[in-house]
Amino acid sequence: MDFGRKDLIAAKARVYRLAYATPLVEEAPLSARFGGKVLSKLENLQNSGSFKIRGAASKVLSLDASRVPGVIAASAGNHARGVARAAKEAGIPATLVMPVWAPVSKSSAALREGGENTRIIHQGETFEDAAARATTLAEESGFVMVHPFDDPIVIAGQGTLGMELVEEIGCPGTVYVPVGGGGLMAGIGAAVKETYPDAELVAVQAEGASSLLSSLEAGRPVECSDTSTIADGIAVKSLSDRTYEAARRWVDDVVTVDDEEIAAAILYALEEMKTTLEGAGAAPLAALLYKRPPTRFPAVMVLSGGNIDVNFLSQITERGLFRSGRLIRQRFLVPDRPGSLATLLAAVARERSNVISIEHDRLPSDCPPGYSAVILLLETRDR
Repeated sequence: MDFGRKDLIAAKARVYRLAYATPLVEEAPLSARFGGKVLSKLENLQNSGSFKIRGAASKVLSLDASRVPGVIAASAGNHARGVARAAKEAGIPATLVMPVWAPVSKSSAALREGGENTRIIHQGETFEDAAARATTLAEESGFVMVHPFDDPIVIAGQGTLGMELVEEIGCPGTVYVPVGGGGLMAGIGAAVKETYPDAELVAVQAEGASSLLSSLEAGRPVECSDTSTIADGIAVKSLSDRTYEAARRWVDDVVTVDDEEIAAAILYALEEMKTTLEGAGAAPLAALLYKRPPTRFPAVMVLSGGNIDVNFLSQITERGLFRSGRLIRQRFLVPDRPGSLATLLAAVARERSNVISIEHDRLPSDCPPGYSAVILLLETRDR
């Protein structure tokens, strides 16, 4: 391994020029539910909205600005924002290559963070497409590549999060970490497992971008066939050799969560924890709630980011409400005469449901003569 705890300590001065030690708070309802202390590491409150600023600051601020013509990075969003901010601090031009589907909110935030010396190039459908383009541009321009996870200086920066954990609580029982390319997992592994080898490190991946379990079984990094998930921050096809080795050494268990579970976790965080999470940031919460309840305490969820597009958040919230049974769509056939709709709505009101929308169709193909179809979107109190 070309990084370790000593490298994390060396990275702290660079990291804390732009980042700060985020809150570690107890989630009392979850503690009561699972019978032991459950904590959230609120990296969604970090400067730039995610942990990525740590690795970006560690790498970019290690460079000599007088000898570097520019930096370049591939990113689905959060890393781009961190690199833009770090490059501005260092006085170095930044080029950011992002997939065409990258959220508008993240690309616009990167431009805002970086200012006039930042440019964005949209390339390809996947992170891998963007990374290939960034590599080519780096070779052509002489710009320094700031890789989001396959760089020991970046990993050391991410690992400062793990240093904060052990400095505050000592040995954690279980740490749930979202994994895409594996940089955060590697950094936390170096911080926690080198000091407390008995602590349990649980890697959480999105079901639609899950390569870690198959990689560990194969004994080498293995690409997943596709990356299709609402957790764009961890939508990466494979770990690198470096982060795979960290996983092989330090990860105790691998959990995958599907998009429905991630959506439900986002909604849970909004309602019960009063905090906003993006898909990747909600993955550890989804794992704890729906797949792998903690048995060793204190259990720590690394909620890695909160940069979620508001339009997408509304979709996720609606999906979560449908999944929980608090939002339902019902179709009724009612007599086509005055007062029938009022009678139906009165019945809905007696059940204390709220009508969100009404569709009334007098000519559906499956309707018998003298009837019409009414489709109600209802907000309910429970299932």
